[in-house]
Amino acid sequence: MSANADITFWIAFSAGILSFFSPCVLPLIPSYLTYITGISFGQLKDAYPSTKVRMSVVFHSLIFILGFSLVFVTMGAIAGWASHSFQSHLREGLGILQKVGGVLIFLFGLHLSGLLHFGVLLGEKRVHLASKPTGFIGTLLVGVAFAAGWTPCIGPILGAILALAASTSGGVSKGVYLLSAYSAGLGIPFLAAGVLFHGFLSFFNRFKKHIRVMEIVSGGLLMVVGIMLFFDLFSRLAGYLYRIMPVTG
Repeated sequence: MSANADITFWIAFSAGILSFFSPCVLPLIPSYLTYITGISFGQLKDAYPSTKVRMSVVFHSLIFILGFSLVFVTMGAIAGWASHSFQSHLREGLGILQKVGGVLIFLFGLHLSGLLHFGVLLGEKRVHLASKPTGFIGTLLVGVAFAAGWTPCIGPILGAILALAASTSGGVSKGVYLLSAYSAGLGIPFLAAGVLFHGFLSFFNRFKKHIRVMEIVSGGLLMVVGIMLFFDLFSRLAGYLYRIMPVTG
C-alpha cells in the first residue's frame, strides 16, 4: 500500500470517528441501541449486564453497522466510477477533479465550522421508521435508513470523503476503500458504546458540553484537507513519508 493511500485511509477513518462524535449521532446512540436491540434502557445501563444482553447488543450493533456500511460503500463505488469515467474522457481530468473536490471539501469545512452556512445542507433529512421490523433483517434495514437519512450536520463530513473518493485516482476500488474506512471509523465507536454502555453514558455526560468544539475542529480539519487536495499536497506528503520511512522487504 502506498503512503498516499495510507494518508487517505486515515483521513477517511478519522472522518468516521468525527461523525460519531457529532451532535447528530452521539446523543442518539442510546435511542438507536434500544431501538435495534429491543432491550430497555434500564437493562442497557446496568454496570454488569447479562451475557444474553451483551451478545444481543453485539450482534445487532454489527448488523446495524453493516446496514449503513452497505449504503456508504455503494456511494463510494459510484463516486469512484464517476471519477474514472470523467478521467477517461479528459486527459487532465484528475487534476480538474482534484481542484473541484478540494473546493467542495473546503466549503463543507466552512459549513461545519459555522463560518458559512449553505441552505442545501440545512434541511432535515432524517428518515424515520415508524416501527422496527423484527429480527436481524429489521436491524439491517434500520442501518440502511440511518445512512439514507443522513442528517445535515454530518453531511459535510460524508460529502468530503465522497469528494475525496471522486477526486483521487483509483476508480471504484478507491471509492470502496475510502468509504469502507469511513464506515469503520463510525462503526467501531458505535459497537464499543453498545458493549460498554454504562461507561458510555458517563463519558457522554462529560463530553456533551464539548460537542460544538468538535464541530469547529472537524470543520477546520476539512478545510485543511480541501487545501491539500486543491494544491496536490497529498502526493508531496506521500513522497516525504517514503523518504523518511525505512524500506523493508
